[in-house]
Amino acid sequence: MLVDSHCHLDFPDFADDLDGIVARAEAAGIERMVTISTRVRRIEGLLAIAGRFPNVYCSVGTHPHHADEEDGITADELIALTQHPKVVALGEAGLDYFYDNGSPEAQSRGFRAHIAAARATGLPLVIHTREADEDCGRILDEEMAKGAFRAVLHCYTGGRELAMKAVALGLYIGFTGILTFKKSQALRDLAAELPADRVLVETDAPYLAPGKFRGKRNEPSYVVETAKVLAETRSVSLEDISQQTTDNFFRLFDKVPRRNAAA
Repeated sequence: MLVDSHCHLDFPDFADDLDGIVARAEAAGIERMVTISTRVRRIEGLLAIAGRFPNVYCSVGTHPHHADEEDGITADELIALTQHPKVVALGEAGLDYFYDNGSPEAQSRGFRAHIAAARATGLPLVIHTREADEDCGRILDEEMAKGAFRAVLHCYTGGRELAMKAVALGLYIGFTGILTFKKSQALRDLAAELPADRVLVETDAPYLAPGKFRGKRNEPSYVVETAKVLAETRSVSLEDISQQTTDNFFRLFDKVPRRNAAA
């Protein structure tokens, strides 16, 4: 069993093939998928998809690229939306300085509002951070000092210092198909070093297809390829990494039920 802890099933790339996407994932042993929100104002579309498929859940949040568009959404608004049984996380929210698609000020405000909602609800926050290690680390320290919250740094491509800070704060690190790329040796070295109970696998589909699928549309079934490379990197079996990352997922995303309650 594997879990795709981060995909975007509401994106137009999947509109004509959603049944097939989910069926292929289930056939590949992907028993849970979390489709991640990028705009709070579009949550109804995510809820419709999550309601349609028993093994699909969703989050609610504002991607930093849309921070100006949704600037001012409060923690209370986010908290209210998490009452839906299929909403199992906050985010994705955070900081992205690689693209100029959201002002740093709006990104920071949104990031902190999502952290406040995560703290209040106990639900995990899915953090997007790119080319913003210093500011992200500072905000994590400042906000954790106000009260504990749970989170994953998804699609991790940052430096070792931020990853180790996140782990020390009790957070998780998510790896995508980038882990499989030839030029990602430094990322694989980091993945080998992290504690086993802090790693997750994800696709970020439709983006970042791993290995042999690179350049094609990504989909949740391909998370198996990332898991294979993570297993090789950590010198364990695919079975072991599947069990570990799945256990980690259910520990963090604990609103998502296991199919077998005794598991």
